[in-house]
Amino acid sequence: MLSRHFLRAKALQTVYAGVSNQTSSPDEIAKAFDYNVLRLNDLGVIQLSTLGQLTFTAERIIEAEMQKFNPQQAEIDILQRLVDNQFISRLDNSFEFRQQVNRLHIDWSNNFDIFRKILGIFKTSPQFADYLKSDKPSFDNDRNIAIIAFKHLMNEQTLREIIFESDLLWEDDFDQIAQYNFMMLKELDDENTNEAMCCPLVYDSRNEKDENAYSFARNLAVETFKHIDDVEPMIRKHLQNWDFDRVALMDILLINMAVTEFTSCPSIPERVTVDEYIELSKEFSTEKSKLFINGILDKILIELRVAGRINKDERGLYDPDIDGPNPPDEN
Repeated sequence: MLSRHFLRAKALQTVYAGVSNQTSSPDEIAKAFDYNVLRLNDLGVIQLSTLGQLTFTAERIIEAEMQKFNPQQAEIDILQRLVDNQFISRLDNSFEFRQQVNRLHIDWSNNFDIFRKILGIFKTSPQFADYLKSDKPSFDNDRNIAIIAFKHLMNEQTLREIIFESDLLWEDDFDQIAQYNFMMLKELDDENTNEAMCCPLVYDSRNEKDENAYSFARNLAVETFKHIDDVEPMIRKHLQNWDFDRVALMDILLINMAVTEFTSCPSIPERVTVDEYIELSKEFSTEKSKLFINGILDKILIELRVAGRINKDERGLYDPDIDGPNPPDEN
């Protein structure tokens, strides 16, 4: 589920931390990358667990209301609809998901007031009002309103800050992982959402696409780290009126990662590689970095071609989805 662009960013952050902390071993880089990505699964499970807590909060409010001398039946009926949501119930009670929740010791019991606040806002939303119009909602109805509830939960700043306390690095990844969870929730249907379902994970090693993307980024991090000293002379050669020691470390690493892709990833077109690292420079470096990196990569790419170090397969040479219906003019 994690995109290659996102995984490239994780590889970049891993190498940056390794170089900054003077990590001496490629094995340590590999282990750090594994940890960084697997922690994203933990964040994803924590986010999803908030749905079950929302229904539990509704249950507690119903119990409190029924203890009153004159309980508000209309309020009870509204909250009961959420408690009876079959989509949230199946997800929350699936075996693998419960295993993950227990492993992480997820406990929202001290945050009742926050969930009550979110529930109060959610149940007055137009989407929930439409949901209540159906006497017997379908599974799809339940799933769709659960996704709306998930959006409300993920947008609550206080809840976000509680999650960030568990891992400071999660603040940067929170919205991206929430988006991945959102997409996964949309893919669940009546047939595949049950007690035996696989736990929704943003990286699932059982999924071939996930494993291929993960292996690509992991190898990218390790190979970049291993060959930093080899790439430095190329960067120095193409610097004009600029001291190598004044170049930002992040820019050096972005160039290094691009060179690794040029030489070690035969299926990735050169144009894709250049564009990817220009985009990453916008996210992680300075405003001027994209021009600097683009210029250096153009020169290094020519050098690598002349040296015969770039060997692309058919896809790497030309991708119609990227280059258009006609092969690009090599001249």
